[in-house]
Amino acid sequence: MATGRHSGRRPGKQDTRDQILRAARAAFAQSGYDAATVRAVAASAGVDAALVHHYFGTKEKLFLAAMDAPIDPRRYVDTILDGPGDRLAERLLRTALDLWDSPAGSAAVALLRSSIAHDRSARLLREFLLKRALQPIAESVETDPELARWRANLVATQLMGLASMRYLLALEPLASAPHERIIELIAPNLQRYLTGELPR
Repeated sequence: MATGRHSGRRPGKQDTRDQILRAARAAFAQSGYDAATVRAVAASAGVDAALVHHYFGTKEKLFLAAMDAPIDPRRYVDTILDGPGDRLAERLLRTALDLWDSPAGSAAVALLRSSIAHDRSARLLREFLLKRALQPIAESVETDPELARWRANLVATQLMGLASMRYLLALEPLASAPHERIIELIAPNLQRYLTGELPR
């Protein structure tokens, strides 16, 4: 008689993975990406750190799994940076709009909606957005670490405001405007945040 031992997950395997993810979400939300460690996540989940690495590999991959992110914006940073510095905002905005309007975009918008409703989700999204995309972009054009953080934060206000008004509240005419119209209107302000003069 077949026992079924060779098919499916062993009992408890999914529970352990979920337990690690819950611990990771709490750690990243409380401590931030840089300060959170795989060892601390493992201790909180009651497992060995080697098991965390077995399931997720690196801390970076654990972070992406904890976010349940439909898109990893870090994959697009090099493309956004590739080109004239005075067109950086246009490339960033066009990439963001293309991603938001892609099949994965609805899941990204759901992530934004969740972050508005829950403090921990908001902290996770902040870490995700800044560490995976905006901070690397800002640091590529700004050598002063404090100003780079400001630039990343200011860009975040513009992008998250746009996403909220266009996709969550469906504010017209913004919600149905073509990408080029949005880029034409918003990119100049975004460019100032990225490369313009900022008061010290």
